[in-house]
Amino acid sequence: MRQDQLDGLVTFVCVAQLSSFSAAASRLGVSPSAVSQVIRGLEQRMGTPLFHRTTRSVSLSEAGARFLERVEPAVLELTTAAEELNDSTGEPSGLLRLNVPRAAYMTVLQPLLADFLAAYPKIDLEITIDGSLIDIVRLGYDCGIRFGEFVEHDMVAIKLGPPLFAHVLASPEYLARHGIPLHPRELAEHNCIGFRHSSSGVVERWEFDKGEEHLQLVLGGRLILNDSAALVQSALDGLGIAYMINGYIERFIEDGRLVRLLEDWSPALPGYTLYYPDRRRVTRKLRALIDFMRAVDWSPATDASALFVPLAKQP
Repeated sequence: MRQDQLDGLVTFVCVAQLSSFSAAASRLGVSPSAVSQVIRGLEQRMGTPLFHRTTRSVSLSEAGARFLERVEPAVLELTTAAEELNDSTGEPSGLLRLNVPRAAYMTVLQPLLADFLAAYPKIDLEITIDGSLIDIVRLGYDCGIRFGEFVEHDMVAIKLGPPLFAHVLASPEYLARHGIPLHPRELAEHNCIGFRHSSSGVVERWEFDKGEEHLQLVLGGRLILNDSAALVQSALDGLGIAYMINGYIERFIEDGRLVRLLEDWSPALPGYTLYYPDRRRVTRKLRALIDFMRAVDWSPATDASALFVPLAKQP
């Protein structure tokens, strides 16, 4: 086996996972032209195109898909082995990549970031805000955070974050114009802001529990969003009634900018779960994050909302 047969495999897998030369370049810390040059060299040695390229997209060729199937597991094993060797001594260090939905970021991660980064100065964080359900192993993430019900059974799952409850909220201005619903069925007469889940494409149903009565309502409105921050901001702007979780909205209730409705109908919701693949040894940098988050007091008194960044100020 010639040494040059292995050249470019990490770059190839990275481009294949991200379907993008520029995204792969960003992850690898090189220029897009360098990535293109490596892939061209690999294709020349293989004697066949591995990707179909257009001005707007990059996709695997048939030969590239077969090649990825064979080499991806080996490349992941090699990179994991290198990480483990580098991780065997010294304090936790290196790049820690997380994939989380926006609500989990604002509720669970954002309040802790400053303290965590101060406690572990050699750990760098890359956090991708993504509401869809993705394969964190294939895309090279160390861990993800999702509601526990959406985590695959072959993952190691650790519950974290505050207890979650459904909140029905509106601004005082909206309620002054349209009145206050006193029963969940009265919401059908209001402009309810919908939330479309990126992973399923389904608009969220609003659930209510009170005693023996359980309701699951499909409520229409003139506005549907797929972003938690936009949902909060729309309620603040008086555009309608929103259905959302606690954790980063408390400050708006306390200062009177939002009013909680139908509180005695609000059900408890599944909490957040940090998850990672069980086939890999936990690196010191990931263990540091897990232990740090486990030490947090997630009681309802914890005010995660204090660090909420309004949508208009987000980059």
